[in-house]
Amino acid sequence: MKKQRIRKLLRCLPLTLALLLGTALPTGASTPEKEMNAIRACAMRYERTADAVALSPPEALIEGDLPSIQTLAREALQDLTLYPGGMPFGIKFYTEGVTVVGFCDVESEKGSVNPAAAAGLRPKDVILKLDGEPLEGAAQLTERIEASEGRELTLLCRRGREEMEIRLRPAYCPAEGRYKTGIWVRDSGAGIGTVTFILPDTGAFGGLGHGVCDADTGALVAMRRGNVTDVTISSVVKGAAGAPGELKGYFRAGKAGALLGNSACGVWGVFSEVPEVEREAVPVGMREELCEGEAHILCTLDDNAIGEYAVRISNIRRDATGAKCFTVTVTDPALLERTGGIVQGMSGSPILQNGKLVGAVTHVLINDPTSGYGIFAENMLVNMPLLAR
Repeated sequence: MKKQRIRKLLRCLPLTLALLLGTALPTGASTPEKEMNAIRACAMRYERTADAVALSPPEALIEGDLPSIQTLAREALQDLTLYPGGMPFGIKFYTEGVTVVGFCDVESEKGSVNPAAAAGLRPKDVILKLDGEPLEGAAQLTERIEASEGRELTLLCRRGREEMEIRLRPAYCPAEGRYKTGIWVRDSGAGIGTVTFILPDTGAFGGLGHGVCDADTGALVAMRRGNVTDVTISSVVKGAAGAPGELKGYFRAGKAGALLGNSACGVWGVFSEVPEVEREAVPVGMREELCEGEAHILCTLDDNAIGEYAVRISNIRRDATGAKCFTVTVTDPALLERTGGIVQGMSGSPILQNGKLVGAVTHVLINDPTSGYGIFAENMLVNMPLLAR
């Protein structure tokens, strides 16, 4: 009973992105033009371990092999200098294809039917093409279904690592006067995160420290394209045991850059212009250089200025390849007073030690908001293919 109460209390709170949540769209639904053009936010999955909560990819991705895009030799990282981040950023992105997140029966002339489920579609399937043509999003899928006049459609779908064709015939719904397939899909998302580092010469950046995943499917989101915007933090919800706090904020007008990728160890992109930073570029601290003891994190609260706060590093796992490489404990009285420790929105906050950027905050412990986990900076960097260009 106690565990059940804890699970209810910790319902899906994101650590890294304060999501602008929307709803999945049923294919064939009647939707006003204004709503169709709005961001349909892709809900996120939260890692639920016995002691920590964070916005993160499935455990197999976190603890398994690093992705195959390690295009930068580890030795080259030792000569790299980066601007430390700590500033918030907003992202708006569209996914590759559309993801099936649920089913809703169609009231046809023959009763309640679900053509999609009957054809073999499952939650987590990603629909990539319709009749051989790539899908641009949920709106296009809806239009094609409604214009089908009930003829059989061929969907190219990805399930896990396999691709397959599924054929289905939309059903006519007399009450709505349109053809429908009975699936709910998502194709886009939006949220707020924290920049970890910026490359001085290119404006390329990395943030979050772990991947963006879909809440309903648990899959790492394959982003087709995305924009980066500036963000204002408007308020802070202080954390407590069993109830992680939160940084709340909103997007500013305009586009600040492009979001280029999403990996198990964070997101990356390029700013249109290298943001003004108060700090000099610093070297990358490798995993063997990280020491137990004092360090500092950089993060932005509702004063919208990057602050530096004291933390303590412990329990370092030198062989960790994912997002939980060591323990971070907030010791700074000012930060403890304002936030209670680590709160949602601080994931990606850079960690500095001995004049080097050694990692980023990624998790908060559920029963102790003063502590969480961090990722090695090199784990984030080897997942950014744009660094090799």
